[in-house]
Amino acid sequence: MILTNSFVQNADGLVENISKAVVAGPEVVRLSVTSLLAGGHLLLNDLPGSGKTLLARSIARSLGSSFKRIQFNPDLLPTDITGSSLFNREENRFEFVEGPIFANVVLADEINRASTRTQSALLESMAEGQVTADGRTYPLPNPFWLVATQNDVDAYGTFPLPHAQLDRFMMSLKIGNPNEDEQAEILERNQRGDPIVEPVLDEQTIAAMQAEVREVEIAQAVRQYLARILVATRSHPGVTLGASSRGGVHLQRSAQAIAAMQGDGFLAPEHIKAVAVPVLAHRFIGTPGGATSFEEVIREVLDGIPVPI
Repeated sequence: MILTNSFVQNADGLVENISKAVVAGPEVVRLSVTSLLAGGHLLLNDLPGSGKTLLARSIARSLGSSFKRIQFNPDLLPTDITGSSLFNREENRFEFVEGPIFANVVLADEINRASTRTQSALLESMAEGQVTADGRTYPLPNPFWLVATQNDVDAYGTFPLPHAQLDRFMMSLKIGNPNEDEQAEILERNQRGDPIVEPVLDEQTIAAMQAEVREVEIAQAVRQYLARILVATRSHPGVTLGASSRGGVHLQRSAQAIAAMQGDGFLAPEHIKAVAVPVLAHRFIGTPGGATSFEEVIREVLDGIPVPI
């Protein structure tokens, strides 16, 4: 496959534009864009005030696309997310009123503050890009990208995400605390209000780029290498549950996106290694007294599998 010259330029321009507002490690913004271009949803786990909401909003503004923020709390109902049918007296019939899930970029803020029943309202949207209500199916905008956040502190009154829902997030990232220079830069950028982010792409361009990512070629030897990684995570002594088949598909697609962003038309082992941790680590369940870091488990697996020549 030969990538169009505009793909790398658009991807780099998107990363650069977001970075004008978001002060974070160089890989955080790039991996977030990778998740978007790969067509997978993103989970941000970090401390309050670390810039999770700013990151999601900046990406949406960079695309000039529709953006909705849903604040999750214990009182939130599934229909508050998906929408519901209301009776139209003038026309004497029920009409479906779209909920905030109907947007190109949706921020599910503090997703674990809502009940598991409400959390599950996102499953169909995340998996199939649609909402079903009263027996009818309503497609979501294309592209559709969900960014969910969780705080690493203040877990009182929260509902941990079921593993089946965690597995539907393509990546899980942390922004991390800024160093001294980064903190000073954040203060400077916010001196006169929130940083302004101008659109540099649109949803049609992103949809076309997502389709282009799927055309990155994968040799059988590389696909077999990826399969060995997945199988090895399931037999590692430090985990009781390794990577799922869905996790494998997400890893393959993320690696394709990384390859495309680098201008490579063929998938290589280094592309897989570049995204293995953010794609796989949040899917693992550890053994009692087993692995303390799933990142280390993944690196052990990668180090133990020969790279195809």
